[in-house]
Amino acid sequence: MKKLLLFFVLAVSALAGPLSGKRVASFTLADATGKYYDVLDFRGKVLLIDIMKTDCPHCQTLSRTLERVKAKYGDKIAVLSIVNPPDDPTRVSAYIAKYKVTNPVLFDFGQATAAMLKITPQNPSINLPTLLVVDAQGIVRSDLVYDESLKAIFEGDGLYAVIDKAMGGAPAAAPAKKK
Repeated sequence: MKKLLLFFVLAVSALAGPLSGKRVASFTLADATGKYYDVLDFRGKVLLIDIMKTDCPHCQTLSRTLERVKAKYGDKIAVLSIVNPPDDPTRVSAYIAKYKVTNPVLFDFGQATAAMLKITPQNPSINLPTLLVVDAQGIVRSDLVYDESLKAIFEGDGLYAVIDKAMGGAPAAAPAKKK
C-alpha cells in the first residue's frame, strides 16, 4: 500500500503542465446573480479553478468530484467554476441544481479563460475540463486537462494528493462522519 501511495505521489509530481510555477492570471467575474468574485480574494488558501462547460460529460463528473473534495477540505480550499458562451444563466442554473454544485459558477466571455490558459492565435484551443490548482500564494501548482490517464484525479480520489501537495504536503483530515 505504501509503495502504491509513493508511486501516486511521484506521478502527481509529474503533472506540472505549462502553467505550473506561474502566477495565476488575475480576474474578476460575475455569477448568474451578478455577484463578482476576484481571484485575489482567495489568497491564503488553495484555489481550484474549474474551466468547464455544462454539456461536457467529464465536466459533470468533475463537479461531483469537487463536491467531495470540498467536503474533505472544508474552508482550507475554495473552488470557482468558469463557463464561457454558449453557456448562459438558464443552463448554468439547471446544471447547478442537477449536479448539486455549491461553489460559484462564473461567467466569462473568453478573456479570463484566455489569460489563464495562455490562449493565443498560435494556441487557440481550450480543452475541457481544465483544472488549475493554485496554492495559497497564487501560484499554479498543477494545470490539469482531462484525459484517460488522469481519470483518477478527475473522477476518483487522486485529486486529494494534488491538493495536499499544493498545501505543502500535509494531508487533510478525513471528513467527519454524519450521525
